[in-house]
Amino acid sequence: MPRIRGASISQHHELVWSELAGAMRQLLLERDYDSITMGHLAARTGLARNTLYNYAGDKSALVVALTERLGRPAVERVAVVAARTADPAGERLREIIEVVLEAFTDPVMQLMFRPGAALPPVGEPKGPGSPFHEVVVETERVVRDGITGGEFRQVGDVQLVVELLSGVMRSGAERIGRDPAALAVTVDAAREIIIASLERGADQDRPAPA
Repeated sequence: MPRIRGASISQHHELVWSELAGAMRQLLLERDYDSITMGHLAARTGLARNTLYNYAGDKSALVVALTERLGRPAVERVAVVAARTADPAGERLREIIEVVLEAFTDPVMQLMFRPGAALPPVGEPKGPGSPFHEVVVETERVVRDGITGGEFRQVGDVQLVVELLSGVMRSGAERIGRDPAALAVTVDAAREIIIASLERGADQDRPAPA
């Protein structure tokens, strides 16, 4: 029987997932993703190959599971920020942008952008299985709050607008993947573009001239 890591079965599983994420990060520093095998991951974590297959049937399934788990803290943080309805919508949206882009400093999360990835990346956030589906839902909520409160301009389709703006977030996340040191400047640029697209102009909602 395999040795249990941790004080309980659930703790054991959490420790194994953490070790798998760490092993994937290390391997991505050493070799191309396509050359990484389940055998490499088993060796790095000290798991028997058949035990590893209990966690994921193949490497693609393992990436899906890892990104879902690694993205969970960001999703939870976004939900907390979105629920602060006493705060201005623009302030909440700026914080959400930072939380999401910060999550993509993890090289494992960057695997969402790999061609042929088994789950939709942040640029297609409404797809089934996307770990960021809830982020999109919460962002739509914040945008609607901003419109209702007069902070943001009226838009015809909030869902469509948020999905289009998610393209800005995907570009930012990819930039951070290429250069993690660019996080701060990328967050600032994404905020500028997204907020500017939603804010009311100085002449909006004024009565038409007689």
